[in-house]
Amino acid sequence: MASADPILAAPPPSEATSTCTSRAPSPKLPAEKPAETKMVDTYGNPFTLPDYTIKQIRDAIPAHCYERSALRGYGYVARDIFLITTTFYVFNRFVTPETVPSYAARFALWTLYTVLQGMFGTGIWILAHECGHQAFSTSKIINDATGWVLHSALLVPYFSWKISHGKHHKATGNLAKDMAYVPQSREVYASGRGQLAHQLSELADDTPIKTALFLIFRQLVGWQLYLMQNTSGHNNHEIQPEGRGKGKRNGFWGGVNHFNPNSPLYEAKDAKLILLSDIGLAITASVLYWVGSTYGLANLAVWYIVPYMWVNHWILALTYLQHTDPSLPHYHPGSWNFVRGAAATIDRDFGFIDRHLFHGIIGTHVLHHYVSSIPFYNAEEATEAIKPVMGSHYRADLKHGPRGFLMAMWKSARWCQWVEPTEGAAGEAAGVMFFRNQNGLGVPPAKLRVE
Repeated sequence: MASADPILAAPPPSEATSTCTSRAPSPKLPAEKPAETKMVDTYGNPFTLPDYTIKQIRDAIPAHCYERSALRGYGYVARDIFLITTTFYVFNRFVTPETVPSYAARFALWTLYTVLQGMFGTGIWILAHECGHQAFSTSKIINDATGWVLHSALLVPYFSWKISHGKHHKATGNLAKDMAYVPQSREVYASGRGQLAHQLSELADDTPIKTALFLIFRQLVGWQLYLMQNTSGHNNHEIQPEGRGKGKRNGFWGGVNHFNPNSPLYEAKDAKLILLSDIGLAITASVLYWVGSTYGLANLAVWYIVPYMWVNHWILALTYLQHTDPSLPHYHPGSWNFVRGAAATIDRDFGFIDRHLFHGIIGTHVLHHYVSSIPFYNAEEATEAIKPVMGSHYRADLKHGPRGFLMAMWKSARWCQWVEPTEGAAGEAAGVMFFRNQNGLGVPPAKLRVE
């Protein structure tokens, strides 16, 4: 079925014409090499397609980096749970009206509590993520049982997420198939703002306040919207092999979510796992209901709900910044392959928080997309091993350290509003998309003819 989104339409083929007008044999001329179309990223830097293979990537990684240890994995689980329970005890024991009479001081300290618990909870989330990739141990039973418990405690449908996330890894950067992050096309971006696509190269930029409101909204509810209506995932559900995607679209009541076994995100064989994920959520919701009924909604909000929102904030921030940067391409299906898609990610630096609390997920994400079964504690060494193979296609933004990571949230929101091919691109290059924006930053949007 042809897609209504122009970004999924096939790129125009290069023209080939015959000039033979005589039956007489003509001397053979050397074949002309087709002219290469220059591709440029949002910064204006020339872009070339990766030319190495996944075998070269895997062969470059030392054998011991592939080794997984359940004992070591559980050591990190125990550490993170210790941090959560100790923080809970210390604050409830010592931050009380009797010990801290000032309401403002108590408010500040309990705010700090939610921030800390959000970070520790994010560590638990990432360990469950390791389980989903079978990087936690060599046992699938251990991986899935552990991941189900940890993710369910954070109101994440473990198996439902695991299945769609695995498909994201298989199709990273593919604008028709990526299950997790598909940037908007120029047409979709324009229509969402009541504009026509050609107007984006003519109208004034978005105001900073508009960008700020967009970021706040996304960080508050983006994760829930992704689970409930597949926001940010592809909307090309007609490709579902069993036909269950017919007539279904992203959005509320569109039939696409992470809780329904009949969702086109899954196959019929996944039904029991989706239901098991839902049972995990129901158990956690029941416990939370009991806590709220017993200790009050205010305590439940401080102990769980606000830290839970911080966890969601960090997961969204990580995902967004791993796949969004002015230097990154995305691909039309005809120009995509696994090696190219996996390279369309970027490593960043968030200092101590990433290395010790977030288990290195920010600084080793490129490697993770090539070999997701490597445990996080071996990922840094493996990353160094693949850099010579990737060459200029390895991307990392390490400027300004942790502050640079936070600054990148704003920069990416201003620079990376939609994707389109380089102006004048033809052939395969027409299927390589780069971020553009209407804020006058970097390479300007292509000027479109009004038909």
